[in-house]
Amino acid sequence: MSSVRGVPGSGSRPGPGSSGDPVIELSGVSRHYEGARAALDGVTLSVRAGESVAVLGPSGSGKSTLLNLVAGLDRPSAGTVTVAGVRVDRLGEAASARYRRGTIGMVFQFFNLLDDLTVADNVVLAGELAGVPRGEARRRAGDLLESLGIDRHARAHPGRLSGGERQRVAVARALMNRPTVLLADEPTGALDSASGEDVKELFRELHEDGQTVLIVTHDLALAEDCATRTVRMRDGRIEADSAAAPAVTA
Repeated sequence: MSSVRGVPGSGSRPGPGSSGDPVIELSGVSRHYEGARAALDGVTLSVRAGESVAVLGPSGSGKSTLLNLVAGLDRPSAGTVTVAGVRVDRLGEAASARYRRGTIGMVFQFFNLLDDLTVADNVVLAGELAGVPRGEARRRAGDLLESLGIDRHARAHPGRLSGGERQRVAVARALMNRPTVLLADEPTGALDSASGEDVKELFRELHEDGQTVLIVTHDLALAEDCATRTVRMRDGRIEADSAAAPAVTA
């Protein structure tokens, strides 16, 4: 596969500052739901531009809540969420939608493709919703599908593709608007082992091309293969972060 971000017209928009500057910053973030324990409890996390970070933890650990807060799909009960210089926790509904279209690319476990549209039209639609002219959106979509090795399926409907191919379409859609951050929620969770390996290779290449990636997963192999940093969560808190400096002993 050729470089995804290097495809003309489909490379990711650079984040604020130079490579390595913080692009995701959560400070003292908690999320409480009525009648339940805290889904997040005082989480502080910084992700730098170009990092590929995997958030690991059992069900109920808070990792999906963290992803939803970064995506602007939920709001914290306390604390601040800043992405690419935007205070996401302060955005209203309309502003959150604009933020997701312009700053965030999202890849889901079950693809969330529209089966009544062709592969190409699924990707083009993401651009059109963000205000990209139709001709430019079609050009970007064609470049992305070619780069991801699925251009031969452009006129097919998603239901005729394998799981791995559908996830590649979902990644093309997520990259359509040149996101600063790519978020992935269990991207191999619905795939067989062969398709899962294919998607792991794709995420490795995206990171090598400089894309900032935040993945939440149960899959330790995915984290080891695709991430340069792992964050472990339990009971709404970060219990380990591979970026943390080791303790100094006398």
